[in-house]
Amino acid sequence: MKRWIDTIKQGDCIQLMAEMPEECIDLLITDPPFAIDFKAIRHNYNRKGERVLQGYNEIEGNDYLAFTLEWLSQATRVLKDSGSMYIFSGWNHLKELLIAIDFCELTTVNHLIWKYQFGVVTRRKYVTSHYHCLFVCKEDRKRQFHPFSRFDQDAKTETGGSAHYRDKEDVWEIKREYWQGAVKTPTKLPAELIEKILDYSSEKGDVVLDPFLGSGQVAVVSKMKGRHYVGFEIVPAYYEFARDRLKSGKYLIQHAEKEAEGLALFNKEDVPSFRKSRHIVIKADLS
Repeated sequence: MKRWIDTIKQGDCIQLMAEMPEECIDLLITDPPFAIDFKAIRHNYNRKGERVLQGYNEIEGNDYLAFTLEWLSQATRVLKDSGSMYIFSGWNHLKELLIAIDFCELTTVNHLIWKYQFGVVTRRKYVTSHYHCLFVCKEDRKRQFHPFSRFDQDAKTETGGSAHYRDKEDVWEIKREYWQGAVKTPTKLPAELIEKILDYSSEKGDVVLDPFLGSGQVAVVSKMKGRHYVGFEIVPAYYEFARDRLKSGKYLIQHAEKEAEGLALFNKEDVPSFRKSRHIVIKADLS
């Protein structure tokens, strides 16, 4: 297992997970393709074109169940009995994910909802402004969970309620991140969301896997939080971006210039500033 620790690899996660030993992962956090014919074009959500990496790898809807069964079976094999998975999903193919969870004999601990601050404007239907997150495990009695890792048992909210109770409700209102002036991929989980999962379902030194690494968010935040990481990404440009974030020790990578061979991802010494919230203050330095 040593050769996998604190590494990311470019390639098909199904094949790469098949090479890993059994029961070596403490926590899996991932945001797989949703099979919604997502167009990862550069102007999505008003992003400036020169800063958005292209190459998003979508899955056909007809293939989604087979695809999900294949990767989730391998993920189940590498997960420890004491481990957990957090799998994000849209609503369109949620049923296929639930079928795959049952097929892999995983136990659903919670069906979480991540409510974010904006969705795509619609004319003939309601705006979708949430994702599903399935919190599952292999052995419910063995999985780790740290109920007071973020708030003491007696901590209070501003209105006098229980802070740890409020934080553990199954609807999470966490804002998407704006990476103004920085290189980005079309989709990414906010650091606050990943940190919350890490706090409750892992400890320092645990090994965290993201088989659909994308921009590298899970690996980057895991490193920030003192966890080991393993990540796989099939899109070469995304893999290189995630690798450069981890190597540079910076949370954000500022856009430099387009060169003949592609995007130059760095400029000099850019360090992001994070908004403070009631839940999180993240340090940008990964070193």
